[in-house]
Amino acid sequence: MAMKQTMNLSQGLVITPQLQQAIKLLQMSRLELESQVRNELEENPILEEAEVLKEEDFERTKEAAAQVDGGEQSEGRTDAQTAEVQDPQKQDEFEWENYLEIQHKMPREASSGSEEIMNYENVISTTQTLHDHLYWQAKMAGFSAEEELAADALIAYIDDDGYIKTPLAQIAEEEKIDLQMLEDTLTLIHEFDPAGVGARDLKECLLVQAKHIEEDTTDLVTLINNHLKDLEKKNYDAIAKALQKPMEEIIDMCKIIYAMDPKPGRAYAGNDTHYVTPDVYVYKVGDDFSVSLNEDGLPKLRISNYYRNMLKGGATPTGDAKAADFISEKLKSAVWLIKSIHQRQRTIYKVSDSIVKHQREFFEKGTAFLKPMILRDIAADIGMHESTVSRVTTAKYMHTPQGIFELKYFFNSGIASTDGDALASEAVKLKIKELVAKEDPKKPLSDQKLVDLLKKDGVDIARRTVAKYREVLKILPSSQRKKMF
Repeated sequence: MAMKQTMNLSQGLVITPQLQQAIKLLQMSRLELESQVRNELEENPILEEAEVLKEEDFERTKEAAAQVDGGEQSEGRTDAQTAEVQDPQKQDEFEWENYLEIQHKMPREASSGSEEIMNYENVISTTQTLHDHLYWQAKMAGFSAEEELAADALIAYIDDDGYIKTPLAQIAEEEKIDLQMLEDTLTLIHEFDPAGVGARDLKECLLVQAKHIEEDTTDLVTLINNHLKDLEKKNYDAIAKALQKPMEEIIDMCKIIYAMDPKPGRAYAGNDTHYVTPDVYVYKVGDDFSVSLNEDGLPKLRISNYYRNMLKGGATPTGDAKAADFISEKLKSAVWLIKSIHQRQRTIYKVSDSIVKHQREFFEKGTAFLKPMILRDIAADIGMHESTVSRVTTAKYMHTPQGIFELKYFFNSGIASTDGDALASEAVKLKIKELVAKEDPKKPLSDQKLVDLLKKDGVDIARRTVAKYREVLKILPSSQRKKMF
């Protein structure tokens, strides 16, 4: 029983409020952190925001921290010390000496010609929602149960471009749905937004869009049905002769077709766009790379001198013990928050600095020179636990001379090479992408041919791995990449 109680006690020591807060802040994104700090500023009268932290603010916070520590009971102090040891992100003592330095580091370094980097913004787009949009329309269309079932099945086969490439007979067999029901329902889907969605080829896509035009489209439909190749070659004379129409009229019809979207699904590929601001800036200074935290936009916190002095002097406005306890708790909460934010920023800096050290060739030359790297490599370098590194790399972004990347991007598995070294998986994906980009569209490279070419380039990789990377890169199989004209 005594052993059981001891075990429960030791488990309880690890999850202290301060440790919970530190871990929570560490894995927050920049936007989440800003929101959390704003909420704390509203709820905690002890916290104040300053435009620029001065030396007296630093001393005030340091004294408040000592005051909080001094108010702990001996048992409480032991708990705090134990938590400090257990905290994976606090492998060394809290460095008050670095507090102001980190707060001011970015503005000082950025002032020497890096204003352009500081103002750089990056756009990141999340996964397209074309299918959600189509499913919603199917629900709102007043379909019967059979039609809705058929519509759901058809929508599942629509690719990112908005096409159904799988034959309806195959869909009917796989989904156990009557073929005639699928054909009838597909006609209804052709009325959906975006215009042209659900088409089986380019001609059908353009015909569906032509039907959406609220004018007489007889000639337009004839042109699409019979003269698509002439349209592609811009052979307007042949089209005018066949349709027996004046050239001006033919050109007007061609302009309408050129304005149509050959891949209607792409309209939703960039949906739900959001902006990110880098947490870290890496820029070259001479022959070396400098790492700086982005403190821009993060509130600079300090302890209210009014409330700290009130508690220090043992007086409250009403002399109420409850008011004193309230101020004491809020003071403790404020100190914990400031410490946790500082520790978070310091940990991000350490991890980022280690990444730059391990991936120097990437920062110099680009993705092709990215090296294999795992969490353990960085954890061992900075003396922290792998779980801490994992938390730091989540939803944190680094601005580099090569672009903006999430910190997770730099961690890659290794692919063996013929010279005994290893290449990062991202570097291999880049090689595959480059090979496909240079291929003859009439004779696209098969996965096995890509394996052979990579081996000649010193990359020893299996065909199934090439297929997996190709799918990740959203590159179609060679049979679907082949172009006849």
